[in-house]
Amino acid sequence: MPDQTYLILNSNFMNSNELMVNKFYTCFQKKDWKGMQGCYADDVTFSDPVFQNLKGKNALAMWHMLVSAGKDLTVSSNNIKANDLSGSCDWEAHYSFSRTGRKVHNIIHAEFKFEHGKIVEHCDSFDLWRWSRMALGTSGVLLGWSSIVRNKIRGTANSSLHKFINEHHEYRSE
Repeated sequence: MPDQTYLILNSNFMNSNELMVNKFYTCFQKKDWKGMQGCYADDVTFSDPVFQNLKGKNALAMWHMLVSAGKDLTVSSNNIKANDLSGSCDWEAHYSFSRTGRKVHNIIHAEFKFEHGKIVEHCDSFDLWRWSRMALGTSGVLLGWSSIVRNKIRGTANSSLHKFINEHHEYRSE
């Protein structure tokens, strides 16, 4: 209930798109992937250094997969700013990387575009080499900067997403 109170109290200071971004990260903090998905337009596009150019159901599935896998995931957001067309915020995620069990503290900057009260474009940026050093350990330190390791990270993540989609029929394209 405190999250709803926070939204009500701060609604006087936030415009509708800032409230949408705040809702997205409030749902993320609560691991409410359905709530997160409700902030997105049906034809949303999402991109970050790992998951590049996801569209529609693939973007929805990615958040469902990540939230479901993040057993010790904590998320915080700040610096939410938006106007009628675009917005941004900074957010941080703390979690154990499932493949290695190593602790990760990822620092992300998000950019958004809005249409009809929904997020239609979401682009996250973060330092993939920094992430790989935390998540992968020595191999990330030594080779996380290389295109070979970056492409391996992307390939593994996208394989996991495709497997998740195959197991969750609601995300399959007709």
